[in-house]
Amino acid sequence: MAEGKRRRFAWLRPPEAGPGGTMSLGDHLREVRYRVIVSVAAIVVASLLAAIWYDALYQVMLRPYLLAVDMLKESNPNLTPTTVITGVAEPLIMAMKVCVVAGVVLASPMWLYQIWAFIVPALLAKEKKYALGFLSAATPLFLLGVLIGYFIMPQGISVLLAFTPSSVPVTNLIDVQAFLELMLRLMLVFGIGFLIPVFVVGLNMVGVLKAKQLAKARTYVVFGIFVFGAAATPSTDPFSMLALAIPMTVLYLGAEVVCRVNDRRKAKAELVPAGA
Repeated sequence: MAEGKRRRFAWLRPPEAGPGGTMSLGDHLREVRYRVIVSVAAIVVASLLAAIWYDALYQVMLRPYLLAVDMLKESNPNLTPTTVITGVAEPLIMAMKVCVVAGVVLASPMWLYQIWAFIVPALLAKEKKYALGFLSAATPLFLLGVLIGYFIMPQGISVLLAFTPSSVPVTNLIDVQAFLELMLRLMLVFGIGFLIPVFVVGLNMVGVLKAKQLAKARTYVVFGIFVFGAAATPSTDPFSMLALAIPMTVLYLGAEVVCRVNDRRKAKAELVPAGA
C-alpha cells in the first residue's frame, strides 16, 4: 500500500537524476512540468494574498505618476495631464494585472529556486550550500531591480510628457491601464536584468562557466547589455535604458571578479595533495 501511495503522488516530486545528474528526455520534460506547476502555484497564492491589499497596491503604483505631475508643474505649469479609464472591463483587468505582478514579486524566492534547481538538477552534498547562496543573492537583487524600475519611473514620465507642445492648449489623457502596464513591465525587466550576474556566478560555482570565458566575452556582453537596456525598457527615455544598463554592467564585472577568485581557489585546492 505504501508503494501504491508513493506512485500515486509521484507527480508531486521532481524525477530523480541518475549518477552525475543525467536524465532522460522524458524525465527532463517531467521536471519542467513539476517546476512550472510549483512556480505557478506559488504565484497564484501570492497573487490572491496581494488582492487583499489591492487598494493600497493601486495607490503605490500610481505614486510615480503623481510625482511626475508635481515635477511637471514646476517645469511646465501649462501641461494638464489627466488619468482616464476606458472600457467597462478595464478596472477588473487592471486589478488582475497588478495582483499577478505583485504575486510574481512576492513568490520570487520560490520560482527563483525552481529555476536554479532545474539548471543544476543533481547537486553534490558540498554544492547544496550554493542553492542557499544563490537564493540569498538572487532574491534581494531581483527586488532591488524592481525597486529601481519603480523609482526611476517619475523622471521618465516627466521627460516624455515634457515633449507635449506648449504653443497650443493640450490636455494629456493618460490611460491608467496603459500606464500601469508600462510600469509593471519596466519593473519586471529591471528585476530580471539584475538576476543575470547571479546566474553567471552560480554556473561558475558548479563548474559550467570559467572566469576566462567571461573575460573573453566581456566586450560583447557589455555591448549586449546596453542593447538589451534599450530594447527591453518599454519607455523611450534614455534614463530608463541607462538606469538598467549601467547597474547590469557593474554587476557583471563584479560577477567576473567573483568567478576569478573562485577559479583561483579551486585551482589551489587541486594542487593540494589529497592526504595533506
